[in-house]
Amino acid sequence: MPIDIDRLTEAELLDLNRRIVARLNFLREARTHRQMLNFSVGQRVSFRPPGYAPMRGVITKYNRKTVTVITEDGQHWNVSPDFLAKDITPDEAARTPGGNPSLPGET
Repeated sequence: MPIDIDRLTEAELLDLNRRIVARLNFLREARTHRQMLNFSVGQRVSFRPPGYAPMRGVITKYNRKTVTVITEDGQHWNVSPDFLAKDITPDEAARTPGGNPSLPGET
């Protein structure tokens, strides 16, 4: 059902805008939450921050939109689950055809 916004008052348009933004935020948070469910605290992951070499670490905490990862060199990073890949040990890579999976954004 199309909405004829030309007939809405300024107050109605502002209310509609507020409701649209709230709905978009909810959908974004739900998507992020679903992605977080692919990972668990204590799991080894890898990610590639812009301008840095690939990093590996362990998830230590779920946040509202990110997870906290402590890297192998002790740095704390808050990373969106979009950018995480499950990391496997060298022993697991030897048993897995194709070795270590590529990081998100790599081919």
